[in-house]
Amino acid sequence: MGNLCKYAFGLLITASAYQYTIAADNSTLLKYDRPAKFFEESLVIGNGNLGAIIYGDTRIDRIPINDITLWTGEPMGKPFAPDAYKAIPEIREALDKEDYKTADRLQLKVQGEYTENYQPLGAVSIKYVDHFGKKTSNYTRQLDLSNAIASSSYTINGYPMRTEYFASAPDSVIIVRMSTDDPAGINALVSFDSQLPHSVISENNEISAEGYVAYRSYPVYVGGLENKFEYDPERGMRFRTLISASTDGGGKVTASAGQLKIAGAPSATLLITNATSFNGFDRDPATEGRPYRDIAKNRIAAASKLNFDQLKSRHTDDYKSFFDRVKLDLGTTAPEIASLPTDVQLKQYTDESQSNPDLEELYFNFGRYLLISSSRTMGVPANLQGLWNEMMLPPWSSNYTTNINLQENYWPAEVTNLPEMHKPLMAFINNLSKTGAETAKAYYGVKNGWSLSHNSDIWALSNPVGLHSGGTSWANWTMGGAWVATHIWDNYLFNKDIEELRKNYPALKGAAEFCLDWLIEKDGKLITSPSTSPENIYIAPDGYRGATFYGGTADLAMARQCLMDARDAAAELKTDKQLRKRIDETLKRLHPYSIGKKGNLQEWYYDWEDAEPTHRHQSHLFGLYPGRHITTEATPDLANAAKKTLEIKGDNSTGWSTGWRVNLYARLGDADNAYHIYRRLLRYISPDAYQGPDARRGGGTYPNMLDAHSPFQIDGNFGGTAGVAEMLIQSSPDDITLLPALPKQWADGSVSGLKARGNIVVDMDWTDGKVSKLQLSSPTGAKTTVKVNGKRKKVTIPAGKTISVSI
Repeated sequence: MGNLCKYAFGLLITASAYQYTIAADNSTLLKYDRPAKFFEESLVIGNGNLGAIIYGDTRIDRIPINDITLWTGEPMGKPFAPDAYKAIPEIREALDKEDYKTADRLQLKVQGEYTENYQPLGAVSIKYVDHFGKKTSNYTRQLDLSNAIASSSYTINGYPMRTEYFASAPDSVIIVRMSTDDPAGINALVSFDSQLPHSVISENNEISAEGYVAYRSYPVYVGGLENKFEYDPERGMRFRTLISASTDGGGKVTASAGQLKIAGAPSATLLITNATSFNGFDRDPATEGRPYRDIAKNRIAAASKLNFDQLKSRHTDDYKSFFDRVKLDLGTTAPEIASLPTDVQLKQYTDESQSNPDLEELYFNFGRYLLISSSRTMGVPANLQGLWNEMMLPPWSSNYTTNINLQENYWPAEVTNLPEMHKPLMAFINNLSKTGAETAKAYYGVKNGWSLSHNSDIWALSNPVGLHSGGTSWANWTMGGAWVATHIWDNYLFNKDIEELRKNYPALKGAAEFCLDWLIEKDGKLITSPSTSPENIYIAPDGYRGATFYGGTADLAMARQCLMDARDAAAELKTDKQLRKRIDETLKRLHPYSIGKKGNLQEWYYDWEDAEPTHRHQSHLFGLYPGRHITTEATPDLANAAKKTLEIKGDNSTGWSTGWRVNLYARLGDADNAYHIYRRLLRYISPDAYQGPDARRGGGTYPNMLDAHSPFQIDGNFGGTAGVAEMLIQSSPDDITLLPALPKQWADGSVSGLKARGNIVVDMDWTDGKVSKLQLSSPTGAKTTVKVNGKRKKVTIPAGKTISVSI
């Protein structure tokens, strides 16, 4: 930020019993002047395993809790349709006859079970028994991204009241700290409730809840079922939730009827934890689960030995070790705008096209915060809602949708210098490679490698879902493995960790092997058949609107990138020489990209019309971003065709799609459109349940800055954060381009800590759109070419050193 001139929002509460000073940069502070009524107004905290949703009510402060490992279901058994692969020759025959209707119908045979549902754990409620009927004033609710602490403060009965909330990763607990200067102290009842089968007891200063989850469930959108959950006390995930309370400076805690009563306390602290029996994607959580009761008990016991200040310090030190790596300054927002609540700023930004660089920085920083908060559990990556969900049947099961959404969650991980948050996905990919090997055989007849379809869950489900009745345009997509595996090589390019690559290479190799064996020849070129383009529909020459065809551009783009990555990884590891040779021969024979009659990059094998020209998916542009084989320099015609495709699709789309388009325009070097679409991503959207006459629907950003698909999906947040970075820095294994898509609105600024491929950290200032100061560092040492201010500079960075590059 702009040093001392940068506007800071501050709040000072002084009382005889305590003094709090809250001060935060406007680019790291979400602030509101009332409690949240809807989820889309709430504040979310998390430690990568446990999460909480903060509404901040002054009378009953209800805090929904999530555990990222709490899912319905059990490990995958035998394939639902073990002979599904026998339909593949029939589908190919129908496609050879251009009988697309029959191909669509036959695709239903190549479908298996649906994913399971991510579940809400429950909610902790704090009922302030003496707040009812009393007037409150001076209300403030906020989330400080600089230290990952949420808070609410207000005056009630003439005395200040303040609550702090944070989720500690070092101590695996959620902490709630209540303080007041009222001589009567805090008087509250603490309770826990859950929508899941459970029991609750309270004893001494602790609530203990135990329960279990359905061993089978179905998505909300599956019809014809009276009950979408199947429960058995002897099956499914188990959990134990513990809540302990303590007081400082007087007061007492007593237990009764499953509740805790806090009486006369100047301050009180709740420690909340949960553990599940989840013990891996391939172990039965009921019979092979981990000792969840002991885990929860030990967490509370260890945290109870620390006082509040120690817990807070351990939390902030841990969190800031990640968040403080990157600093961004895009300009200064006028104080009269910066002082407004965040939701008001967002509305004015949308309606009045105000200049608000702090808000633009806030969105970027929020994405980094969300990734740190939701992706720290190995093998359990951030899901469609990160880790925050209150619904038993959440939208799309809050699962891992792998035709874009899971991958988009991790686009900012490397470039914003958070490789640790990428590791849960790496572990998950390795899990998928095991279940996916069975899917490849049973559903596609491919004996080598592994495949992943449209959806997955904590059990690493990999088959095409649908139960023989799902929509072909989404259920029967085959290239999830090829796409997600590209994260492995990119992870290596950014970090140069050869041992990490060695560990993950088998999964990348397996995804490439599936591609090699799945491709078939047509007219001398290699294509996929059957093929779909995720969730999109074509119009065939006879007017048929279909999903199944052959030689999809998206398929071939993902196969191309996956094969290139596997070849390069094998070369780096000095292994699989024959595989590398086969990949090179295959790449030469892949069906090439085509440019349609409208100048667009062709999505279908033939130059067919789209049933929906503005469709949210732009999967066939994968090679431009996040792939790396379409570039403005090496393939200018294809880059121009991709730009034309984006023009045809227009500006209005879902949140995640808008986030993707920011990155696509940035890769094209189109600063004006990248910035225009970024502003479009920050379009104010009303909470889903709000029914006022001024309600706003569509894709954009909710009052709490979470992404509106709508409904809420977290992927747009991550896509937007990655998009800002992509506008400022782009890299390949050989070079770094600085300010490739800098809009005029960000003519002066600075950034530090962004990561480039080659394990290079970039710090730079710029003035009038030109880099004015540049420093590079690398823990491993690196050589690269820097493209800066229209010049190319070769640089060598010694290991562990920072160098200044002359401009």
